Amino acid sequence: MKQDMTQGNIARALTAFTVPLILSGVFQQLFNWVDAFIVGNVEGELALAGIGAVTATYSMFVMIIVGFTSGLSVLAAQRFGMGRTEELNYILTSFSLVLGAVFLVVCTLGAVFVEQILVLLDTPANIFQDAEHYLRIMFMGIPFLALYNTCCAVLRGLGDSRAPFSSVMVCCVINVFLDLIFVAGLGLGTAGAAIATVLSQIAMTVYILWYAAEKYPFLRPRRGMLRRETAGEGTRFGIPPAIQSGTTSFGNIILQRFMNGFGDQTVAAITTAYRVDTVLMLPIINFGSGVATMVAQNIGAGRPDRARQALKTGAAMIAGVSLLLTLFIVLAGKYLIAMFGLTPESVEIGRQFFVRLGSFYIVYGLAMAVRGYLEGVGDMAFSGMAGIAALLVRIASSYALAATLGRMVIAYAEALSWLVLLGLYLLRYAWKRRERGER
Repeated sequence: MKQDMTQGNIARALTAFTVPLILSGVFQQLFNWVDAFIVGNVEGELALAGIGAVTATYSMFVMIIVGFTSGLSVLAAQRFGMGRTEELNYILTSFSLVLGAVFLVVCTLGAVFVEQILVLLDTPANIFQDAEHYLRIMFMGIPFLALYNTCCAVLRGLGDSRAPFSSVMVCCVINVFLDLIFVAGLGLGTAGAAIATVLSQIAMTVYILWYAAEKYPFLRPRRGMLRRETAGEGTRFGIPPAIQSGTTSFGNIILQRFMNGFGDQTVAAITTAYRVDTVLMLPIINFGSGVATMVAQNIGAGRPDRARQALKTGAAMIAGVSLLLTLFIVLAGKYLIAMFGLTPESVEIGRQFFVRLGSFYIVYGLAMAVRGYLEGVGDMAFSGMAGIAALLVRIASSYALAATLGRMVIAYAEALSWLVLLGLYLLRYAWKRRERGER
């Protein structure tokens, strides 16, 4: 159901829009959790490390898609705020075809050169085969994720955040069922986990495309829906966050190689901790997306005052959520990691990681609130550049401080990058207000 966020109580509208997004993200992350949980407990820690060793590589492609479509979502929200709903079909049709085709080619090449990729990543020999089987199959599902995220972007622009939740929830159940068959039942190991995930992603994509066509007839594909001007404008909105997400993910690959140097136990512990961390970050990230959508709709409707109020309200809500998440992860983090079948030594490494990183959640939360505002007003390029700058700080500090901080430098370097990110966003926000003569 679409939602007009230019009217009514801001906190209530943000909550109504964001909660389904959070739940959708949680269930989507459960794809990875289920794979890791079943593989870790059935196949053991080395197989789990094999999945963890290629997570950054796989995520790079996914995050480029998510970044690009987040820009499309802002464009769709602005058009909705202007009342130009007919243009949403142009956005959906054009970029479903373009992104689907691009990632079909890219991921086919990725599947062919998996071994070379793993060698470049300095993947430990005792987990190489598990990593190879998992990554090659996972590449096959990425084009479907391109279609899925494009459709979700347009729906979010309409204010409809419930459809992605329902599709992910159903498909997560399918993934659990298939994991039990392929991994626990047939003993296919990491390959079985990847097959289950890809089949679930295909089902999720088919569902969301069907839903969009049935719920919103104006989104049904028709002749003449490909327009050059729409493609150009969508590219202008989508390229900056795609570059930022892609660069960040490529940086994560560099950091994955850095992490691999600490040995398979650290790889298993930290990559498992990041699985938990990724889920915990969803409320923060999605409240930021909610701020971006609300700001975009109000900018499109000519209500900049309400857009600024959305930032203030959203920042306060995110700060409260961040503090609760910090408390939770410090107290319960080690128990969540232990669920994945890791050794006590690895669990302790993960616990130490959480204590250090979780203390900075509020910094990241405030950064996402300001970023949401900047992207909502269309300042996509600066948002991307700031993300790249923060990544460079993270990489440089990881290598510079490794000798002093050991493997915990992974947590400290990321926390430092969040501080840099928040500082850059606040400076940009202040400059934009001064530019408009606001106090």
